[in-house]
Amino acid sequence: MSTESTECEPDRERPRTTVTVRCTGHVREAVGAHELEFTFEGRRLREFLEAFFEEYDVADLLVAETEADATARGWADPPESLPGTWRKNPPGEQTRTYARVCVNGRFNEHADGFETVLEDGDRVALIYPFMFCC
Repeated sequence: MSTESTECEPDRERPRTTVTVRCTGHVREAVGAHELEFTFEGRRLREFLEAFFEEYDVADLLVAETEADATARGWADPPESLPGTWRKNPPGEQTRTYARVCVNGRFNEHADGFETVLEDGDRVALIYPFMFCC
């Protein structure tokens, strides 16, 4: 007779969070709305982005896969250590050149990057502006 338990751990529900998403520029055009409510499983910005990108194909507009994708060209080189609380997100968590992700009006790298905790009612802005050059 086997002594293994046949009982399974009860399923634990993942928390669900509803945020207001505001989109600008190319993201707004791709999503088809300036503002919408979005509910996802989890509490972190990373989980929001994964769920949002599954529904809306805008990851390539926002997230940089390489340092080169995240770096603007023609600007002055940044100092070795950024002043104050400025810091870059780690590789794989950076936004593309000119693209930004904000939580309640604050750039995500000034919070906890993609690990920023979101609460119901928070505002997440996905910013990738149209650019016109003369």
